[in-house]
Amino acid sequence: MEKFPLKGNREIAAEGNSYITAYQSVLKKSNGHTAGETSNSDHPLAAPSSSAATTSLTTPEDDDEMIDITPRSSPGEVSNHFNTYSRTSTADNSDMERERGDYLHHQQQSVSNSHQNQRTHQHVPTHSAFGDSLDEPHDDIPGIGQYDDFHTIDWQRDIARDRMRHRYIVKKRQDSLWDLVKGAHDAWSGWLCVLLVGIAAGCVAGMVDIGASWMSDLKHGICPQAFWFNREQCCWPSKQSVFEEGNCSTWKTWPQVFGLSREGTGAYIVSYIWYVLWALLFAALSASLVRMFAPYACGSGIPEIKTILSGFIIRGYLGKWTLLIKSVGLMLSVSAGLTLGKEGPMVHIASCIGNIFSHLFPKYGRNEAKKREILSAAAAAGVSVAFGAPIGGVLFSLEEVSYYFPLKTLWRSFFCALIAAFVLRSLTPFGNEHSVLFFVEYNQPWIFFELIPFVFLGIMGGIIGTLFIKANLWWCRFRKFSKLGQYPVMEVLVVTLVTGIICYPNPFTRMNMNELIYLLFSQCSPGDVSNPLCDYTRMNITNGASSSIEVTQLGPGVYRAIGLLILTFFLKLALTVFTFGMKVPAGLFIPSLLLGAIMGRIVGIAVEQFAYSYPNVWFFTGECVQGNNLITPGLYAMVGAAATLGGVTRMTVSLVVIMFELTGGVGYIVPLMAAAMASKWVGDALGRQGIYDAHIALNGYPFLDSKEEFAHTTLAADVMQPKRNETLNVITQDSMTVDDIETLLKETEHNGYPVVVSRENQYLVGFVLRRDLNLALGNAKRFVEGINGQSVVLFTSTAPAQNLGPPPLKLKKILDMAPITVTDQTPMETVVDMFRKLGLRQTLVTHNGRLLGVITKKDVLRHVKQMDNEDPNTVLFN
Repeated sequence: MEKFPLKGNREIAAEGNSYITAYQSVLKKSNGHTAGETSNSDHPLAAPSSSAATTSLTTPEDDDEMIDITPRSSPGEVSNHFNTYSRTSTADNSDMERERGDYLHHQQQSVSNSHQNQRTHQHVPTHSAFGDSLDEPHDDIPGIGQYDDFHTIDWQRDIARDRMRHRYIVKKRQDSLWDLVKGAHDAWSGWLCVLLVGIAAGCVAGMVDIGASWMSDLKHGICPQAFWFNREQCCWPSKQSVFEEGNCSTWKTWPQVFGLSREGTGAYIVSYIWYVLWALLFAALSASLVRMFAPYACGSGIPEIKTILSGFIIRGYLGKWTLLIKSVGLMLSVSAGLTLGKEGPMVHIASCIGNIFSHLFPKYGRNEAKKREILSAAAAAGVSVAFGAPIGGVLFSLEEVSYYFPLKTLWRSFFCALIAAFVLRSLTPFGNEHSVLFFVEYNQPWIFFELIPFVFLGIMGGIIGTLFIKANLWWCRFRKFSKLGQYPVMEVLVVTLVTGIICYPNPFTRMNMNELIYLLFSQCSPGDVSNPLCDYTRMNITNGASSSIEVTQLGPGVYRAIGLLILTFFLKLALTVFTFGMKVPAGLFIPSLLLGAIMGRIVGIAVEQFAYSYPNVWFFTGECVQGNNLITPGLYAMVGAAATLGGVTRMTVSLVVIMFELTGGVGYIVPLMAAAMASKWVGDALGRQGIYDAHIALNGYPFLDSKEEFAHTTLAADVMQPKRNETLNVITQDSMTVDDIETLLKETEHNGYPVVVSRENQYLVGFVLRRDLNLALGNAKRFVEGINGQSVVLFTSTAPAQNLGPPPLKLKKILDMAPITVTDQTPMETVVDMFRKLGLRQTLVTHNGRLLGVITKKDVLRHVKQMDNEDPNTVLFN
């Protein structure tokens, strides 16, 4: 990392020289240059005096080569200056300033730059030799050190900056006891951060669960003795089942509140009206809160979380307002009876918590790449508290959402998910002694023959998932490009009204989706009259010579329940298509599980009756045990739920683990694996993308999926901008004036510009960012005497020729002299891998050392879409 000491500060700068030298090797390695890469170092024009070597790093020159741009102030004041002469990029300048103060307070003079809203990859020093009070943000020059909204971070520079910070802390650890304590704090700050995230995520999830349960029951009635009790808590003292509607004397339905009887036509109409009115009220509140206070709080949030974890910046998406409105809006939208779940948004809520707590620790809050380690752990905690599945949450973060997942992040994610699940278990929002959402106890082992219906359920799950994805994408595109998108609250109210009117007459669609899934998963026991799916006629039949087995024949209640379940399936499928994507917090896990559970329960009943009708078939021989049913329909519901969720999201490993943690059915891993794999194979054959990847593409986010292969044979020269025989906007190292560069900035909108030797000899010198140039020029005009539009801008360290004009402006210190480069003949397969694995923002294309063009991440994404016969213009962001 290069330093640019101001005049009068050489003595102070000398203190940091050994540290600067130590960092140079780190930064040089981080930029990815190897011996085989194109370089200018062998060209005669690339002599050290010309400063054209793309891998060189220099130390400060003499005082006559330094520009004093420090505004003078009283000795007791902190000098505000533009300290842009440096070699590294930061994620958040105000955070970076505080970081400097953490471990450089031993130096004596305080100088602080204080700038907000900087575009990507700003070359701002992460350590200062100028003083110890660099941790106070100022607002004189906004923009330094931050990434712009909807831009990609520079993974290599952020990781290198963290290595540099860590090396400094290790070096200083031996100086004093205080430095040793600070080093220890830095070492365990990651564990402390994920501990706080886990505790907060568990508490928020508990409050969301309790609030949603209370408001959902409020649509049906109220507990007069304590209005804050939901139906289960109200009936708990009398030990009465919540499913036995008429047996709870302490719970009052709305007809009873108004003096009517519990049963009858009038009571039904009053209940119907109150159900719809409460649903409309909750939905209107949720949509209005989202629209007025936190537009980013709508939807599931998982597509955006995946994009953010890949290195994209979306300002405010993980902020405190989004956290608050998402939590409250989620309770309201779930309580409204809409066909959505709260499990997906819990990942967003936990990520908001992780983002907020990361700012308490400089190691993570001031480094976007490191912050994403905390966000990955937070995403795991979100799934952990949503389902009570901590291991599944870790695997979900690894498989589905995380882009950069080192081993230490795996451990911290595991710890964070563990703490979150423990806190949630302490709050017991699931209302039982288990910490999982749908605990079931199956004691009947499955038989080999059942793998056939299990795989069939997997195939059907893949088909249903693909149909849902295509239908939902069609509706979301229609909403996005029609006038419907201009009236989000009205859309929510219409869908809620239709949902309430359609769902109330059917008892299966009226009840909470979690209760219905539990009902479908549960195993029938003798004498169970509360579950209509358990209306069986039980009898004993003789099997063989002397043994007899108990079998069950379907009663009329089961046939009626199957008919209602088929109707429920199609209603919920259609309503989910229109609901997912509305401007309210809405998850997709529970609706997908419900669709699969309905399908699985019906298939399980069919297989059960097949075994009842043909008990002596060869594959049932020896499997019938006296006193036990051979087939468990609840198991088929569980397998079908996993298959449909896998078809929608294309998860495999994490899905299986979540499902057996979700239900406690550890003995049924093989059926779940078979269904999950069949679902993914069928889904991938019918449609390449899962629902989250499809919504990422629909929104135009710059997400390079590391799981996909680039199978085309194009070269870097085919993708670079500009194309051959077109003009490339460049900056020369020593022949352009301030006016020339300002004209270039006004006429173009590029994020950065290559610096070359001259327009005739376009040998690459380095790369400079647009925001660096803007701020450097503006501050030089404000603080440097004699600088005007005719001043020559130099990106070299050589002394300028004697001239009578204004003094030159030297900006070599903001020049990235080690940009990643490829040759024009590099296969695009290699370039795409570099962007995926190195987290590049752009790469420069050269031929025999001469600059030809630039390839940005946006160019790569558009090229991939073009090769796949898709519209390249759907990529909207950089």
